[in-house]
Amino acid sequence: MKLPSLASFRFFEAAAQTGSFVKAAESLHVTHGAVSRQIRLLEETLGIALFERRNRAVFLNTAGHALHAVTHSIFEQLEEAVYRLQQTTTDNVLTLSCEPTIAMKWLIPRLPSFHKANPDIHLHLVAAGGPVDFLRSGVDLALRRDDFHWGPEIHAVKVCDEWVGPVCREACDAKNSLDGTQLLHSGSRPKAWPTWQKLSGISTKGSIRADYEHFYLCIQAAVSGLGMAMASFLMVQDELENGQLYAPYGFVKDGSGYSLLSLEPLSQNEKFSRFQSWLSQEMSLCLSLIEHQA
Repeated sequence: MKLPSLASFRFFEAAAQTGSFVKAAESLHVTHGAVSRQIRLLEETLGIALFERRNRAVFLNTAGHALHAVTHSIFEQLEEAVYRLQQTTTDNVLTLSCEPTIAMKWLIPRLPSFHKANPDIHLHLVAAGGPVDFLRSGVDLALRRDDFHWGPEIHAVKVCDEWVGPVCREACDAKNSLDGTQLLHSGSRPKAWPTWQKLSGISTKGSIRADYEHFYLCIQAAVSGLGMAMASFLMVQDELENGQLYAPYGFVKDGSGYSLLSLEPLSQNEKFSRFQSWLSQEMSLCLSLIEHQA
C-alpha cells in the first residue's frame, strides 16, 4: 500500500487541529487554496472523505477523527524527536520526567540552586507520572514514587522515603477522631487516607468526603480552607513554613518512597550522577526536620 505524502498529512493535521482551512493556512503560512488542494488530494488518495463541509465550515467526520488521533500523536513524537536531535549538538541537556505535584510544589522552587551549582547542565522538565517509556519519550531520568512496578531493564536509585500527614488551613488540636471533618480525597492517590488511618490509628468514621482528581488540587483546596487534605511533607513544606497550612497530626512514613529511574546506571553518566547527588541532598535536607521530630 502506497501512503499519501507526509505533506498532505501535515496539512490535514493543521486543519483538524484548528477546525478551519483558513486557520490552518495561517498556521502553515500558505494560502487557503493550498490547504484545500492538499486535503482534497489526501481524500482522493485514501478514497475516503475526512471532513463534512457545511455552510462554509468544515468538521471532522468519523474517519477524520480516527485519522486525527493517529496524526496528532505522530507529529507530537516527530517534534519531540527533532527537538532531541537538535539538543544533541551540545552535551549539556538533561531531560527529567517528574510527577506533576512534586514538580510544582517542591522541585521547581528549588531548581535555582541546581542551576547555580550546575550551570553547565540545561534541565528540560516534563511533567508526567506512572510508567515511562524512555525510548519513545526521549526522557533521560524519571522521578517517581514507587507505587507501580518497573521492569528489570530499568535502573533505579531510591532518593528518599515518603512522609504523609493531614494538613488544613486553620490550626487545630489533634483528636482521636475526624468525625464531622471534611476530608479531601485525591483520585491520583485513592489509598492515601486509608493508609494513613491504619498507620496513625485515627478514626475517619463520620467524616465528610470531597473528591478531587489530582493530589495538587487537594493541597490547593486545603490552602483555600475547603477541608483537610492528605499531603506529602515534601509537597507542603513551604506552606507549613509560611503558615498557609498546619499539620495537626504531624507526618509518618507510609512505606513508599521516591526513586530516580533510567535506562542506564546513573553512576555511569556524569549528568545523571550529578543530578542524583543534588536531588538526594536537597530531599535529605528537607526531610531532616520531620525525621528529627518523628
